[in-house]
Amino acid sequence: MSDRPEIVCICGSTRFVDEMSAANRDLTFAGVIVVAPGVFPRAENHEADELITNEQKTALSALHLRKIDLADRVLVVNPGGYVGESTSREIAYAHATGKPISFTDPF
Repeated sequence: MSDRPEIVCICGSTRFVDEMSAANRDLTFAGVIVVAPGVFPRAENHEADELITNEQKTALSALHLRKIDLADRVLVVNPGGYVGESTSREIAYAHATGKPISFTDPF
């Protein structure tokens, strides 16, 4: 048995930056290591999407899958049950790799 804290990867639409931040905070206070998206273009301003290239979006998506690899489990932040295309891919990936998945709202 390991002494290290549990590692949780937060997934969800980047439009839910406030909800992801709250989940990150709650998990961190509970002694969990959290890995989560590091870029929130939709939240920063309406022009931010134009500043991120397609290549960067692809790289960020691949990087998030590696974060799932590091995690013991995945928490999907999905207010109102919303799960978009990118999050659906991440859920499928987590499922395929055997990671337990939980949701903040019913899905």
